[in-house]
Amino acid sequence: MPFNKDISGFKNEEEFVEYLNGKLVKEVHPIFQELFNTLYKNISSQDRIICWLDFNKRKADMYVKINNIIKGISIKKGIKNSVHVEHIDDFIEFMNKLGVEENIIKEYLKYHYADGTMNGSGEKRLSSIEYRQKNQCSLDYINSKLNINEYIDKFTERFILKGNRSNYEIDAIIYGVVDDFIWITNNEIRYIIKKHLDDNISSLHISCLSIQPLTRNLNYSKKNEYGRNHIQVKWYNIADQILEVMATYRKMKNIYDMSLIDLENYFLEKNPEISQNLTKTLSCKLNSHR
Repeated sequence: MPFNKDISGFKNEEEFVEYLNGKLVKEVHPIFQELFNTLYKNISSQDRIICWLDFNKRKADMYVKINNIIKGISIKKGIKNSVHVEHIDDFIEFMNKLGVEENIIKEYLKYHYADGTMNGSGEKRLSSIEYRQKNQCSLDYINSKLNINEYIDKFTERFILKGNRSNYEIDAIIYGVVDDFIWITNNEIRYIIKKHLDDNISSLHISCLSIQPLTRNLNYSKKNEYGRNHIQVKWYNIADQILEVMATYRKMKNIYDMSLIDLENYFLEKNPEISQNLTKTLSCKLNSHR
């Protein structure tokens, strides 16, 4: 599997810190240099990297300091990546503050516990598949009310960028291992989450993020009951969507960041039949949208 190897998530984070800490920018792999040049803008190959782990269960797993500027980075690998966990009561309070309608919150609680109640006291618990089979219309209704522009930035901050333990956003996510990874910045995360806001997904979701109980505890284990009162947000296709950003948003941003001369040359190279006058017209249009 690409972007992965057989080590734990924590060991993977340690390996990133061990590789980066104390090195000069010029000494790290070019993909790190590309990431750091994007995050820090004005750095030189002679600048030294200071790097450490965060053990406070916030969204950033690793902090990187270059020229006294600190950036927080989340590190993911593998499949079915969990990006957020919190108590159901905190999540309901968050949705209330957002202004989510009371009837939507009630329907969400019925989905979360899947036992016919809104507090988990029911006798018969359904699996997620059983619940969807019997209540797909309800899930579709919840999805239609939560996946709207009014809420999406706050959900993105809560689930990916800030969480509920920090006032600071992460600056990027690295997906993979030290010698094989891809990355996405916080602005690119906002872009891709909004881009998939209207995706037709049968399970309960916010854009491409799936929302579910940490466990449904269908065997009534006392040990696992704790997880039943927590929500978990998973980003199942994180690698695909980072690659999508690289192929779309990042290329378009590079075009918008070009100088007028570079822009003219870009269009002439791609479209040699277009005259220079037309190219300048297109360039002006792009400039007007910056």
